Amino acid sequence: MAEPVAVVDESSALPEVVYSWWVGGRPTQEVDLETALARAKAGEGFVWVGLHKPTQVTVEILGELLDIHELVVADAVHGHRRSKLEQFDENLFMVASTVSYVDREEEAVPEIVSTGELMIILGPYWVVTSRQRGRSRMPEVRALVERVSADMPAGPWQVLHACLSVAIDDFLRVVGQMQDDVEDAEELVFGPSRGVEVDKPYQIKRELIEFRRCVSPLCTPLAQLASHDFALVPDEARPYFRDLSDLVQETRENIHIMEDQLTNILQAALAMVSVSDNRDMRKISAAVAILAVPTTIGAVYGMNFDNMPELHWQYAYFAVLGLNVVLMLLLYLLFRRIHWL
Repeated sequence: MAEPVAVVDESSALPEVVYSWWVGGRPTQEVDLETALARAKAGEGFVWVGLHKPTQVTVEILGELLDIHELVVADAVHGHRRSKLEQFDENLFMVASTVSYVDREEEAVPEIVSTGELMIILGPYWVVTSRQRGRSRMPEVRALVERVSADMPAGPWQVLHACLSVAIDDFLRVVGQMQDDVEDAEELVFGPSRGVEVDKPYQIKRELIEFRRCVSPLCTPLAQLASHDFALVPDEARPYFRDLSDLVQETRENIHIMEDQLTNILQAALAMVSVSDNRDMRKISAAVAILAVPTTIGAVYGMNFDNMPELHWQYAYFAVLGLNVVLMLLLYLLFRRIHWL
């Protein structure tokens, strides 16, 4: 497992656990997990435990060691698809959805947005991060914890803030990349080389819906962190979470704007399809009407009546051909005038 923290105790009862002990904003000397937890409990920094797709046995043992609520242990094993924030006894449990942009030219998959899931369990002197799905951004999280503002009090909530900050940075990055996709779809439909194209706008809109499902549920937990009184989050840290909440709201608004834009593009593309079909039908109808003239006249003369005076006129053949040409030409000019041809 390659999570953000760097110290691994091979003799530990939890061989899958990767952890570090942070004091003064930096990881300190290597110690075993139980010693680090004891010293953190005594007031020396905090312990950061990192997991990646942990097994049930590992999470249960870790839950007993850290006194984590059983419902949190169950979610950490099986995952939870929706962002949420819950408090269990002395634990604060946060689930945050993550996203990353998939370059369709490099990946043979139809997805534009790939989603993931990150769980953060906050204790009084420790924090556990567990990644179930998605791309790992833990090196960036670790770097952000190391350079966190001096105004923010030190503690496990720094890791919570850093995880959310990196996840929201990805939101903003994906918004910018999808805005480029929306502009490309608009150019495809309305540009100089425009054509009737609905597949790409529909695909982008479908991925935007998936993106919105990741972003929208995160608004409420961040608002709670910014305004509610949680024992594990000091008052001095709330403004930092309020700033993240504003960024998520901005992201959600941008997604709604892009969805509206794509809806208009799709409606315009479908209208263009309908106009194109109507234009083709008018051309076909005009051609049928023009060809109906010789067909009708030929059908009349094909009845083989004897009492048709012009049959015995020496110029009858040329007169009928001339009548066909004149009538067809008149119909052609009429359809050109009304823009059916």
